[in-house]
Amino acid sequence: MENQYASPQRPISARTSGQKRPPQRPPQQRPPQPPPQNRKPKKKKGLGYRRRRNAILILLALIILIVFVCVRCSNCRSIPKESGVIQADAPTDTVHTTESSTEATTEAATEPEKGDRVHVVAVGDNLVQTSVYNSAAAHAEDGEEYNFDYVYDGITDLITGTGADLRIINQETIICGDPSFEISGSNFNFNSPPEVGDALMNAGFNVVSMSNNHLLDKGIDGLSASLDYWDEMQQKYPDLLTYGVYRDVEDMENIRVKEFNGLKVAFLAYTENINGYTVPEDSPIQVILTTQEDVIQEQIERANEIADIVVVSAHWGDEDTFEVRDGVKAQAQNMIEWGADVVIGNHPHVPQTMEYVTRSDGTEGFVFYALGNFVSAQTFNINIIGEVADFELVYDDATAQVTVENVQVRPIITQYDDGSLTNLRLIAYKDYTEELANVHGIPYAMTGEYGVWNMDKIQEIIDTAIPKEFQKLD
Repeated sequence: MENQYASPQRPISARTSGQKRPPQRPPQQRPPQPPPQNRKPKKKKGLGYRRRRNAILILLALIILIVFVCVRCSNCRSIPKESGVIQADAPTDTVHTTESSTEATTEAATEPEKGDRVHVVAVGDNLVQTSVYNSAAAHAEDGEEYNFDYVYDGITDLITGTGADLRIINQETIICGDPSFEISGSNFNFNSPPEVGDALMNAGFNVVSMSNNHLLDKGIDGLSASLDYWDEMQQKYPDLLTYGVYRDVEDMENIRVKEFNGLKVAFLAYTENINGYTVPEDSPIQVILTTQEDVIQEQIERANEIADIVVVSAHWGDEDTFEVRDGVKAQAQNMIEWGADVVIGNHPHVPQTMEYVTRSDGTEGFVFYALGNFVSAQTFNINIIGEVADFELVYDDATAQVTVENVQVRPIITQYDDGSLTNLRLIAYKDYTEELANVHGIPYAMTGEYGVWNMDKIQEIIDTAIPKEFQKLD
């Protein structure tokens, strides 16, 4: 994707081409003037004399011009256009023709100018639990095993309908893509059907973060199989970029970059834990934890050297609470200080607040502490409302500074019909109605305050999680 520009060609001249310069006319010497004598002043010349003198001068000028043009044309004929020019001190295989130079100059002149913004939508955790893929299986058609398009169709206009350049999702569950690994969706033992990936692409996503606490649910072999799966997906969908898990140190140091409107965007991802597991010492696979702050700082600073914009995904925080832990806020401050332009947080399975964070130099970045679940089969009312964040990353070419502007957050709801969580699918809040709230299955799946479900409760959760200035409810 990098632009390549042709080197400017040296102009053709007699000195650089090895040809002799044309002979120069010797300067005309004025004849010696007789010494001044005491004479009477001459009378003024008549009008006819002046006209004859002017005509002679004009004729001399034309003769000089004709001689000059003839000499130049003779010189041009000695260097045919198609032959090129080899510099006297250049190797014989380095030949630049006038024709190729013109083409290179044209290409450079038509290169698109760097834009000033990248439009982004981002969502939370794609938590494919058992009832999620059971709903996809129940709506399968034409011999297919799963139809995840049915699950996602209710919100795809919030992804594809916005015209966003970047459409980011966190894939919370691994996808091994290998039948030797059992499909599972509960008890910290996740492996989602491979059809999930295709459905995400159909929904419009083109950037997938893999960094989360479920990476080793199927062991290191399962994680390796998942890397193989996403490699195949990138072959199938060339616009797709994945990040957050790496095959080895060299792969980890290869920071992922995507280019839009002439702006380069770098992607980094970190997770707070891997559910108590660790990558085996004999495995080259790399997962960066949020505790590795020296690595995170080095990566963010290096990302700023190779890209215009830096996006960080952070899998952190306490589950099932709207409260953002002080340690998470401190880490967010550090990431912004080190040069992240936006931090997209996930993991609590609850939408949490968002804010601008100020650096020591007075510039700002933006932090979404948690966007909640994209989809899940969880049964707390606070778990089934997620967020679609929509914003612009605006680049100032004069200062090389990035600002996050036009932040709008749209709520989405996971809907299911009964206590068994059947017919599970996503619905945008803008399309949600009192009738849908009245038939939601959550009161049958959960009792007490977490089982309360009506339009007032939904609005209460939205107001708790999303500051008014960022709410987009229509």
